[in-house]
Amino acid sequence: MGRESKPVTYSVHPGVATLQHWVATLQEKTGRALDEWITLVKADGPPTETGRRAWLVSEHDLNAHSARWIAERSEGKGLDDDPASYLTAAAEWVEEMYLGKKAALRPVHEALLRAALALGEDVRACPCKTIVPLYRRHVFAQIKPTANTRIDLGLALRDAPASGRLVDTGGFVKKDRISHRVAVTRVEEIDDELLAWLQAAYDLDTVAPTAD
Repeated sequence: MGRESKPVTYSVHPGVATLQHWVATLQEKTGRALDEWITLVKADGPPTETGRRAWLVSEHDLNAHSARWIAERSEGKGLDDDPASYLTAAAEWVEEMYLGKKAALRPVHEALLRAALALGEDVRACPCKTIVPLYRRHVFAQIKPTANTRIDLGLALRDAPASGRLVDTGGFVKKDRISHRVAVTRVEEIDDELLAWLQAAYDLDTVAPTAD
């Protein structure tokens, strides 16, 4: 599987850099810094996150992304723009994914991560709250503990034909990055067939970098 003796480490999500730029330019673009927007939302805005998003768009002419991020921050949620804080949270999110009945899937998770990281030095694992996306230039795969006894390995395989364990998610038609998935319940299922699909997804990610 490769890298068996080394601990799996996570990388900073590319969205963190996007948020850093957004925070740095928010006052110039909107007339208020982030903390000022949060103070305003809490004082004058609706009580719910959803309501605050709509209010920021309708009453203050913010775009949807800014409204969402401010509303999330006002609730103490959302991606952190500080890399160190993100990495701390990322490790906690992974721990939370495998609490309780999903704890038995943790070895499968670790084995999939090691297999992905072994593909190349440019592979980054950047956890979110419910999935771990795997990046090369874009997301080429993702690890998701979908059920108590199953992890779904999502793969960006475009319009590749599906058969057997490889399931077409309909993502290619919907223009989603993840187009296929493979159910994994045991480490032993991370076999040559699965590794070939993972390698194919990695190899397909040859387009210039974007923020997704």
